Amino acid sequence: MYKSKRLLNIDNNAKTIKGQKLKVKTAILYLAPANESGFNMCPMASAGCKAACLFTAGRGKFNNVRQGRINKTIYFMKDRANFLKQLVKEIKLHADKCKREGYTPAVRLNGTSDVSWERFKIFDMFPDVKFYDYTKIYKRALMWVKGWLPKNYHITYSLNEDNKKLAFDILKKGGNISAVFRTKKLPKKFKGFKVIDADKSDVRFKDPKNVIAGLYAKGKAVNDQSGFVLDN
Repeated sequence: MYKSKRLLNIDNNAKTIKGQKLKVKTAILYLAPANESGFNMCPMASAGCKAACLFTAGRGKFNNVRQGRINKTIYFMKDRANFLKQLVKEIKLHADKCKREGYTPAVRLNGTSDVSWERFKIFDMFPDVKFYDYTKIYKRALMWVKGWLPKNYHITYSLNEDNKKLAFDILKKGGNISAVFRTKKLPKKFKGFKVIDADKSDVRFKDPKNVIAGLYAKGKAVNDQSGFVLDN
């Protein structure tokens, strides 16, 4: 009843396709963020985050794309066993295709959500696949910093207007955070920490440690005044 023809989006946006220069191909699962589907998929989302969400950027501005993401979310929530079975199958197909073509397979399961995917043991099933995500759940970022998550899973903690103290705590502990800036011209440093251009590719697991992954505002984020978007 809830089945989706395809769950993963493979290098079908301008940012992930840049990873091919690094011999990486990325598959992304886009669910409906926050409460868009009637289910809260982003438990720590701030007001600014919700208002500026990438759900409205790129192909997400089209109603049919947004509805497809909502349908996938309902599928995940209402028919979990079959959803996970299909997801595992698609990850395997992606990994096998990458191997044939000479690419490193990468998977980002939280394209526009913040689900604790480590609960489902998917990473352990594919030790040769690089999984990565952004998260606003401090506990998850701390687990990554302490090495408590699978070795093939990389997490970047997302800075917003109400978690700055937690974000800089992750940085001080050796982790990475992402921050959205007003323009494409990023500062070399922010609050004493090195800023890298995270729009050059989406391959976060190749980032050096203890840096800020700088992103420029897109979609509705361009007009944000909540403090979620930082002025350079």
